[in-house]
Amino acid sequence: MSDTGRTSANSWIMLLLAGGFEIGYALAVGGSHGFTRLTWSLVAVVFFLLTLWALSAALRTIEVSIGYAVWAGIGAVGAALLGPVVFDESLNAVQAGWLAVIIAGVIWLKLADRPAKTPEVTAATPRENQTVDA
Repeated sequence: MSDTGRTSANSWIMLLLAGGFEIGYALAVGGSHGFTRLTWSLVAVVFFLLTLWALSAALRTIEVSIGYAVWAGIGAVGAALLGPVVFDESLNAVQAGWLAVIIAGVIWLKLADRPAKTPEVTAATPRENQTVDA
């Protein structure tokens, strides 16, 4: 896929994919117990490489400041929501509320990334602006 053919939508899809890989990485690191369990450690390395690949692809057209914040937010929220499922961790109402704030921030960052509409430029020049050479 070339840089010129990459659309904003494709970049955001890649960023979401990178966020998903980041969730996998965070959970695998937790399961590796400091990289002392081989299977979890290998899974963590694979997810780490995948998240960096997808993030770098997304940042071709998304600004680093926005892309990184969204990627980190997806990873943090995903790990916090799935941690209790995978590792029997706790998640209380206050924590869930702050996770909702992160989610809202990620959504607002995406909405703020929409390009501003510019007036359409036409190739024809109005007759009153044309000059006649004698």
